[in-house]
Amino acid sequence: MPGTLYLVATPIGNLADISKRALETLTSVDLIACEDTRHTGKLLNHFNIKKKLVSYHEHNEQSRAEELAKLLEQGKSIAVVTDAGTPAICDPAFKIVQKAHEIGATVTAIPGAVAFVNALIISGLPTDSCFFGGFLPSKKNDRRKRLSDVKEIPATLCFYETPHRIAKSLIDCLKILGNRNAAIVREITKLHEEIVLGNLAELAEKFSQYRIWQNEKD
Repeated sequence: MPGTLYLVATPIGNLADISKRALETLTSVDLIACEDTRHTGKLLNHFNIKKKLVSYHEHNEQSRAEELAKLLEQGKSIAVVTDAGTPAICDPAFKIVQKAHEIGATVTAIPGAVAFVNALIISGLPTDSCFFGGFLPSKKNDRRKRLSDVKEIPATLCFYETPHRIAKSLIDCLKILGNRNAAIVREITKLHEEIVLGNLAELAEKFSQYRIWQNEKD
């Protein structure tokens, strides 16, 4: 009989946010598949959990999913974790979830933090309807096309962006979406958590003042 695949959410910053059920699951499974074994090793060491780890990231997702599926077929229990947050939300997990369903394994989620959800609820922007678009494309033309595709969605638009591209992405948001209200949320749940509010024109001007972003090339 096939085993069980657990998608285990881990803290996005503050280790105290991990759930009791997540810790119990990580302690009980046969194997933990993770983005970075060193990063997850620190998490497990903090909670005195000793468990075999294997890497499972965007560069080996297809091949590793095949390997993990074979273990599930043998009845093994496997937990998938990412460096922070919930697996499959802009992080690996999709391939192994597909494989697990194909072989008839049980797939279950151990809920926890999702960065964009927590950012949204503290932003002060409407939460009755939201659209999550993951990471914006790195190239300007692709980014602007993506924004054009979603500009008419009647919901709060949520995206992830890297620090070195945030200024140029804000300029593109202003150009394509218009001067609507927005929020930048960073370092969420960490010591230096920050929410920067304003319209897109104000935010684009503010973040363009940082030299690290001014000198960034497309």
